[in-house]
Amino acid sequence: MYGEDFYRTVGLYEMTNLLLIFGLTNSDERLCYNTIMKKNLDNRHDKKTYENKNQVAEDANDTVYGVHAVADALRENVGNKLYIQDDIRGKNVDKLKQLASEKKVGMSFVSKEKLKEMSDGGVHQGFVLKTSAYAYRELSDILEITEDLDNPLLIIIDGLTDPHNLGSILRTADATGVSGIIIPKHRSVGVTPVVVKTSTGAVNHIPITRVTNLSQTLDKLKAAGFWIFGTDMNGTPCYNWQTQGKLALIIGAEGTGITQNIKKQVDEMVTIPMKGHVQSLNAGVAAGILMYEWARNFK
Repeated sequence: MYGEDFYRTVGLYEMTNLLLIFGLTNSDERLCYNTIMKKNLDNRHDKKTYENKNQVAEDANDTVYGVHAVADALRENVGNKLYIQDDIRGKNVDKLKQLASEKKVGMSFVSKEKLKEMSDGGVHQGFVLKTSAYAYRELSDILEITEDLDNPLLIIIDGLTDPHNLGSILRTADATGVSGIIIPKHRSVGVTPVVVKTSTGAVNHIPITRVTNLSQTLDKLKAAGFWIFGTDMNGTPCYNWQTQGKLALIIGAEGTGITQNIKKQVDEMVTIPMKGHVQSLNAGVAAGILMYEWARNFK
């Protein structure tokens, strides 16, 4: 059975596709599905729309906001200063104040308007943490981590610019045991505050590297024994996907998919069969389905 956290990563418009693809006949799964669907329906008008200029913010990663994201960043010792809304009280305030004190992180109490400005209008829940810039790992670090693993999976991002999608992918990657994430330095979103918030702390638990040349990176992965898979409308159905060995899965941008020069280096394309009328899924949802398909084979 898939847990509620999995369904939270799924967009409102992709819920029914999951139902059709996986046949969620278990009563608990249907209850979970219906619960999250209702929450999405209730909240669909509250989501902030991000302009394109904010989608690919390269280095705007020195701010974390929201209770869970702030708590996780403090535990990982990346906090520099905690800002708390001056008119809120409760367990969350006490918990984060204590955690900041333990980590010797300074605190200031500021207005709700100030926090809104600091979080660029994000849902801060009364807490904003200034952090050190995100420390990307080297590709060599990820290769070393996977060297002695029998069946590691790496996720490669190609042209994905929506931070919510990347955050969702990170969250599911952590849940399914993915060994690392590879992001190009150009044409793809990096680790921004929105990514950190959406990942609910997963960004601190899975190694992420940024590479200058994705094509050369694929060559290095092949030399290290990885099979390269891509996502496409025409490919091997995911339920026939051979997931033994070292795998790297490329997730392309919504609409355009994987870039043509990268497609030439893919060993095999994988597709998610769909019974509805839509032609594609949200990138975060598609990645989540394939990660769980991979994980299912090693349960």
